Amino acid sequence: MHPCQIKVANERWRSSQNMVERLRVRAWLGGLCMAWVAVLGLGAASLAMPAKAQHLPAGYGERPTIPPPAQRWLPTVNWSVASEPWRHGEAPKPAATLEVGAFARGLKHPRWLHVLPNGDVLVAEAATEPEASWWPRAVIQNMVQRRSGAIVENANRISLLRDKDGDGVAEERFVLLEGLRQPFGMALINEALYVANTDSVVRFPYRSGVTRISDKGTKLLDLPVGHHWTRALLASPDGSKLYVTVGSGSNIAEKGMALEAGRATILELDIASGRARTFASGLRNANGMAFEPTSGQLWTVVNERDEIGDDVPPDYLTSVKDGGFYGWPYSYWGKNVDNRVKPPRPDLVATALTPDYALGAHTASLGLAYYGNDALPAPFRDGMFIGQHGSWNRREYSGYKVIFVPFRDGRPAGNPIDVLTGFLKDDASGVAHGRPVGVAIDAQGAVLVADDTGNTIWRISASRRQSQSAPQ
Repeated sequence: MHPCQIKVANERWRSSQNMVERLRVRAWLGGLCMAWVAVLGLGAASLAMPAKAQHLPAGYGERPTIPPPAQRWLPTVNWSVASEPWRHGEAPKPAATLEVGAFARGLKHPRWLHVLPNGDVLVAEAATEPEASWWPRAVIQNMVQRRSGAIVENANRISLLRDKDGDGVAEERFVLLEGLRQPFGMALINEALYVANTDSVVRFPYRSGVTRISDKGTKLLDLPVGHHWTRALLASPDGSKLYVTVGSGSNIAEKGMALEAGRATILELDIASGRARTFASGLRNANGMAFEPTSGQLWTVVNERDEIGDDVPPDYLTSVKDGGFYGWPYSYWGKNVDNRVKPPRPDLVATALTPDYALGAHTASLGLAYYGNDALPAPFRDGMFIGQHGSWNRREYSGYKVIFVPFRDGRPAGNPIDVLTGFLKDDASGVAHGRPVGVAIDAQGAVLVADDTGNTIWRISASRRQSQSAPQ
């Protein structure tokens, strides 16, 4: 099948307003992918099936049930479709005591957020780079990721948003930095702004209030590129170190561990010396990081492996121990061995740490922010806000929301609470208006959410109606 025919079908999908026509195109694409699967090993079984509505997956909490693996010859591929962006007046659905509004619209695939001490909000705008190949597997992968909104024109910039009057809407927008390569994590230490591109950590001079940085920056650290491209960044509380997440270069090291050198890790970069070391390993794709203030402990969220079942294994939230090994690729959720990985390493599996809190399988939990403010009502105090980008390889969608995990005495304590939902339509169409990624706490104690395919930054605050009706 010629790639041009794939492109025509993809455009036909996007332009069609008729559900029956969309299902015909979906079935055609599914049949094409199924034909190639036998040769290429690319699972696309559920591309030919109507998508199912989202529901809460199994595998949440401190002691999740881990079903046995269920490896299929045709793995499930069930991407959502970014065909209906938010219309004017539309927004995700907040929890009952909260409200949500658009802090900024019209961005270009906003992925990550950082709030500066003066209240300015930095937004990393970047997207997945398409595979530069006409090999059929790469063509199909590029096509489905374009349909899902993951591959778009890449802004490769950091924008600065400013809410001058404090009304919860950014009136001013500036391009602070551009010409970057898939920027993601950001951190400010004194008068230096650190940016994690997919291939490097770079330092730029910064002064409070500036709206443009023209300096070329100083590279501090090279990073491996490919596959999992996001690189989160977090400064230590004393500002002496930076922590950098580097996801794996594959699902389960199927191309060999030699290609995974320095990957599936959190690195620690010493600012004074410029030296970096592996702080923790075996973390397949760690993203957001946060320090829990009562214990001073570093926490992260991790995306686990694919293709062994709808509910295996769960993504997770965990404290990160210096020198800790968390299993990838040899095991998951502690010492559950992944028998697909050859050769096995029982010696490493014996040392694998069990994560602290399961977040459901394939939820793509990316954003993480600790909340210790009192601007939001209970129970949204003392805990972690988590942006779940949403599944692509589960028969029933999971994620596609922002949740809150309550903490007590420095540890998770209780069930997760839905904070922001409605990103995914509930009509079994597989259409997503947007997908949440990064989360951050603004200067007023509201929660900001980067919605990449919705091109919007949402702002969650306490419901004014609830506040007005509360007893004085």
